[in-house]
Amino acid sequence: MRRLDWLDALRGLAAITVVLFHLSPQMIGNEAHLAVMRHIDLGKTAVLLFFLVSGYVIPMSLERHGSLRRFWIGRLLRIYPAYLATIALFALLAAAGLLHWQGSLRAETGAGLLAHVTMMTDLVGVRGVVRVFWTLTYEMVFYLVVTGLFAWRLHRHSAWYAAALALIAWLPLPDDLLGSTPASRRALAGVLVLGLLLTLTLIFAGRAKAAGVVAMAFVLVPAINGHPTVAGTVRSSQQALLLLAVMFAGTVIYRWQHGQIGPAAGSVALAVVAAGLIGAQWTQRAWPANVFAVATISLIAYAFRRRSMPQTLTWLGRISYSLYLQHVIVLFLLPHIIPDVGTQPLPVRVITGLTYLATVLALAWLSYRIVEQPAQRLGRRLAAKIDTRGRPHPQPSTQRAAPGTGRGENTRESV
Repeated sequence: MRRLDWLDALRGLAAITVVLFHLSPQMIGNEAHLAVMRHIDLGKTAVLLFFLVSGYVIPMSLERHGSLRRFWIGRLLRIYPAYLATIALFALLAAAGLLHWQGSLRAETGAGLLAHVTMMTDLVGVRGVVRVFWTLTYEMVFYLVVTGLFAWRLHRHSAWYAAALALIAWLPLPDDLLGSTPASRRALAGVLVLGLLLTLTLIFAGRAKAAGVVAMAFVLVPAINGHPTVAGTVRSSQQALLLLAVMFAGTVIYRWQHGQIGPAAGSVALAVVAAGLIGAQWTQRAWPANVFAVATISLIAYAFRRRSMPQTLTWLGRISYSLYLQHVIVLFLLPHIIPDVGTQPLPVRVITGLTYLATVLALAWLSYRIVEQPAQRLGRRLAAKIDTRGRPHPQPSTQRAAPGTGRGENTRESV
């Protein structure tokens, strides 16, 4: 058993929950699907689990690398290859006439292209090639903010950041200050590209603190432009900040576990984030149930973290990124194969659902094997060649290893 299998299990559970959530209208009909959502929105529950896990893993990864260069080489080659492969697959199917580009992308092609470069489509106000891309927006902002905090050696104060973001979300914030017109959205998308490129350029030039200033400035965008258009998934700047607060809550759990935050500070921070989520106007009566489900699932996984996890869940966790990105593409193809699946007899729907699951799992596994794994190996090789300066000396075998760096430990990262 690897020490972080419990995180893979959480990712696996979140990924398969998203897949089943999106499949359910086809299998049980829209009415039944909406009836379930009135009690609990499993899609949002799964997304919050993903964000919580990212919040735990990303700072751990950054501190394990001990270098912004090594971290970003690993990150870029972890997230972009499968992302680009998903876009390429969609483009191929669109060229064949089986899928259609989103309306907001056709209407604002320039802004859409630029927004996809940074993955920040939701903040720009254009729909992603695949709608689930919206979560990558907040993952990328989180990477940048954590980068800035690390550069200035402020990264250990996670409880403050989690609580502060949740509290700021209660303020009357503008939702579209930077993206209320097509021209402003195109300009914002261009500024985000330049900001990301400048951050990376400064990092690789050895100007960590300057890079940190630019990187931390990215947190301002969700605070004032959290819902620029109806094409966005997040409905307000309040919600955008709360999603970042959830990721910092994951960091609080990591630091609490390793004695870097006291129980009192950790408990208060997590309580403030939970209260912010429950009190937010998400137009869903089921939102308290979502928060309760995330807290319960996370606590159970954490309590059993030293025990063997179900292999099915850990395997799903390994392929979760590709599974999350690509399952919707296959779902879009279902009507071409079996029109009006939801009205078909039960045996037809069951067979269709099982075939769909087998297909998306096979596609995700293939993407993981031929896209993700080679890219990650390349990232490790490049990191070893490009940034060997300042790496910590190996610890003597009698010295206790730092948390998250144990030999044979699973240090896989995912969004």
